[in-house]
Amino acid sequence: MSASDGAFLRGSGSVSDQRDFGVFYRDSREEMVRALVLALGIRDLGVEAADEAFAKALERWDEVGGYEKAEGWVYRVGLNWARSKLRRRKFSMDSLFSGSVHIDELPDPGLLEAVEELSFKYRSVVVARFFLDWSIEQTAAALDIPAGTVKTRQSRALERLRRRLGEHYES
Repeated sequence: MSASDGAFLRGSGSVSDQRDFGVFYRDSREEMVRALVLALGIRDLGVEAADEAFAKALERWDEVGGYEKAEGWVYRVGLNWARSKLRRRKFSMDSLFSGSVHIDELPDPGLLEAVEELSFKYRSVVVARFFLDWSIEQTAAALDIPAGTVKTRQSRALERLRRRLGEHYES
């Protein structure tokens, strides 16, 4: 099974036993906003991306509500929406991190600074794996990339974070 077929996200329940969208939205919006803000690096863009993704989830709730990890779908749609918006404006995802993001769950400002320096492809994996606490398979499905790519990006990102944080703590 490939990550691109979405099968990992799909649950086996019928429409009648799917989570109610209002409950899903209430329970996951704040976390998705924080994750998208952290992955995208711009607070307003992350909030807007989350809102757009949740609106699309509502439009397709009969399908999305049956996913085992609907949050993964929202995360991917939010990231894709933001990339598309920035592409139209001729911006690169890697050059946009504003440095003005504040995430309460990160106790060390040095960690946020180190994450800011990662490229978008690494940041999106790090956020899914460690901020959202998703498995490699869930991350692969959410980002629509192979599990091996998640492992490679995670490994490279962690190496960069180790080097950066080592410098941070040595100074």
